[in-house]
Amino acid sequence: MPLTLHGVRTSHAHFFKQLENLSSWEERARIFQDYIEVAFHLHQWRQNNSGGEQLSLKHSYLRFLRGWLFDADSVEGAVLKGWVESRMGLSPTYHGGRIKGKKSREYLAYLADRMKGSVQTNGIFSQLDLLYEFVQYEMERRDPDTTHITLFRGVHGFYDHDILEWNGKDKGVVRLNNLNSFTHDFERAWEFGTFIIEVRVPVSKIFFDGAFLHAGILKGEEEVLVIGGEYDFSRRII
Repeated sequence: MPLTLHGVRTSHAHFFKQLENLSSWEERARIFQDYIEVAFHLHQWRQNNSGGEQLSLKHSYLRFLRGWLFDADSVEGAVLKGWVESRMGLSPTYHGGRIKGKKSREYLAYLADRMKGSVQTNGIFSQLDLLYEFVQYEMERRDPDTTHITLFRGVHGFYDHDILEWNGKDKGVVRLNNLNSFTHDFERAWEFGTFIIEVRVPVSKIFFDGAFLHAGILKGEEEVLVIGGEYDFSRRII
């Protein structure tokens, strides 16, 4: 089923109306970046402060995406997992260690990282709300009939996931962490594990796809961030 975050498209109605008049994804990606800088006053950090570029990045969603690309268990990763917990109601199951409940040491460490990353950042959850809605808009506009996308994730084991069902060979059901890195590229996935899990991800669970931002804004553009939960999966090995 399609998902939408209540009030986001209404609050940014002018932006989404602009998108309707743009024919290429490059134009829409550029407008998104320009709009988010103005809407959340990121350009003011760049213009009015010494070291403004660094301050602008500190207050930008890009800092958190880059932090995730470097280390999903970083402070920035905790903020992204916190957004999923806040908006989708899915608590993380792994952050620097398996989380075994909301009273566990690992969950408290996650909360500390989440708080540290969010403090003094200009409306980061609201920025992520708009990012999610933009990605959902873009996917629907590109192919309104697509409901699922096949993605791949290289892993070394299931230490950070819960296997709910397993046929003993190559298929099962897994409970993923509340946010996860995948890729469209099967060959690329091999760089990150000794085997690959293949899943069909509902479009509504695509939080971010690096290919939707214009060239050069992020490295690792093939990375797709997928909201977790329970998935059927196939294990692929050489």
